[in-house]
Amino acid sequence: MIEFLNDHINLVSLLWLFPITFMFHDFEEIITIEKWIKRHGEHVKSSVPRFAQKLYNSSFRMNTLHFAKDVLWVYSLIVTVTVLAVFFQFYLPFLATLHVYFFHVFTHAGQSIFLRKYTPGVITAVLPVLPYSLYAYYRLFSDGVVTSQDLTWSLILMVILLPVALTLLIKGRKGYLTS
Repeated sequence: MIEFLNDHINLVSLLWLFPITFMFHDFEEIITIEKWIKRHGEHVKSSVPRFAQKLYNSSFRMNTLHFAKDVLWVYSLIVTVTVLAVFFQFYLPFLATLHVYFFHVFTHAGQSIFLRKYTPGVITAVLPVLPYSLYAYYRLFSDGVVTSQDLTWSLILMVILLPVALTLLIKGRKGYLTS
């Protein structure tokens, strides 16, 4: 299977599969989020610790349009880091964003396990996000595009920038969510 993929997916195609798989994943979330929040939001709020309730408060007030706006910002970031990788061979931002994407699989799986129910995005987190992420890591390393040092620096970049990005995303919601 790996040989087949290696023979039929060149590096540029692999990189552009990132925004494509992201949109498949987020279409599942966009389609299901509003109804799911209306049906399960109160149960979820009562199931999580107070600090998490406050942290995710804006998420519980979102509708499909609000969520789609968040997706647009994240998608724009993913396309930007993909452009940097494809056209300028600058892979650190791509790799840092790929880490978030990969770890996001476990966020979805963890939510579903914790709540013991379907959560928006869990199906496409397992397929296609997880296989794409694993294969992307494999190819980037096996093709010599990135090194273990790149992995370390991109993890550091992710740890530094992820809290900033999440804070900006949540603060940005204040423009369209009211208390």
